[in-house]
Amino acid sequence: MSNEKTNLLNLTRDEMVEFFVELGEKPFRAQQVMKWVHQFGVEDFDEMTNISKVCRERLKDVAEIKGPEVLSVQESKDGTVKWALKIPGGQAVEMVFIPERHRGTLCVSSQVGCALECTFCSTGYQGFNRNLTTAEIIGQVWLAARYLHGKHKSDERVVTNVVMMGMGEPLANFDPVVKSMQLMMDDLAYGLSKRRVTLSTSGMVPQLDRLIDEVDVALAISLHAPNDALRDVLVPINKKYPIKELMASVHRYLDRSNAARKATIEYVMLKDVNDTLQHAKELAELLKNTPCKINLIPFNPFPQANYQTSTQEAIDLFSDYLIKKGYVVVTRRTRGDDIDAACGQLAGKINDKTKRQERRQEYKKEILVDNVAH
Repeated sequence: MSNEKTNLLNLTRDEMVEFFVELGEKPFRAQQVMKWVHQFGVEDFDEMTNISKVCRERLKDVAEIKGPEVLSVQESKDGTVKWALKIPGGQAVEMVFIPERHRGTLCVSSQVGCALECTFCSTGYQGFNRNLTTAEIIGQVWLAARYLHGKHKSDERVVTNVVMMGMGEPLANFDPVVKSMQLMMDDLAYGLSKRRVTLSTSGMVPQLDRLIDEVDVALAISLHAPNDALRDVLVPINKKYPIKELMASVHRYLDRSNAARKATIEYVMLKDVNDTLQHAKELAELLKNTPCKINLIPFNPFPQANYQTSTQEAIDLFSDYLIKKGYVVVTRRTRGDDIDAACGQLAGKINDKTKRQERRQEYKKEILVDNVAH
C-alpha cells in the first residue's frame, strides 16, 4: 500500500467528494475543504475550523495541500508580476500577472517547455520536458491568489481572468488542463465565469474538437499567418493541421459554445515577415465568416530570435485595414518586458528531452565549418 499523500490541489469537486466518501466522511466535507483550499488559500488542516478534529488529524495522515515552490518573484515597473516556480526534477516554469484598471489577468503555464517549436517563441526554443499535473497548473492560480491577496490586503478578487497562454501548448496536456479550468470556474473554488477563462492553442485539431465536450471556455487561436506556406514556418504544427482544418474546428467549437461566441485571433507582428498590407488582406479574407476579434501582438525579442518587431507604422496600417473591413482589432500593449514577462518571452528552466537546443548547436557548428571551408 502506498504511503504517498493525496495532493488535494489535484482534485476536482467530484473527485474531492469521492475522496471524502472513501474516508468515511459525508460528501459535504468536500465542499467545506474546497472552500478552505481555493477560496481562503489555506494549506494547514488545523486552520479548517469547521472540520472536526478527528477528520483534520486523518487528513494530515493521508492528504496534503502542496502548490508550486516559488524560486523568484519579479515586479515590473508597470505592475506586472512574474514568478519562477520550481518543478520537481530541477526545473522551473513561469507565470505572469498583468494588472489593468478593471481586471487582473493571470497567464498560466501548462507544460515544462513546449514541443511545438514555434519559431518566434522563447519557450519553444527551450525544448520540452513534461506535462504539468493538475496540482501544478491550478496551483499557480492558488499561489498567485494568495500572494496578491496578501499584497493588496483586500477582500476583492485580484485575479479576475485566467489565460492558458503561458509556457506550453495546453491541448497537448489535455486532461490536467481541463480539470484545472473546471476548478477555475467552480463556485466552490475560484468562481470565474466562462468568459474569463481562456484557452490558447496553436491548433491541435482533434483535441480542440474534444474540448467542447469537456469544458466551455473562451478560445484564442495562435494563428500568426494568413496562409499555409508562411504558417508552416512560423507554427510548424500547421503542416499536420493546416489552416482550413483548424478554422473548421474553430467554427465547430463556436457553434456549440455558450461562452466563446467569438474567438480571439492572436497574430504576432514580425517585421517584413507577416506584417504587410497584403498579409492583412489575406487575413481579412480568411476570417470573413469567423466570429472573432483580432489581437495584434508586437513581437517581443529574446536572445536567440531571428525576428524583429514590426514598426509602429506597419502595425497601424495592418490594424487600420482590418478595422475598415469591419473587424474588432486590438493592438496589445507590451507589458513586463523589462522582466522578460511579455508575450513569447517565458522560458523557465527546462531539462530538454527533445535535445532541441543540442541539435541547434550542432547545426550552427556545421554551418560555421561549411562557411570556413568556402
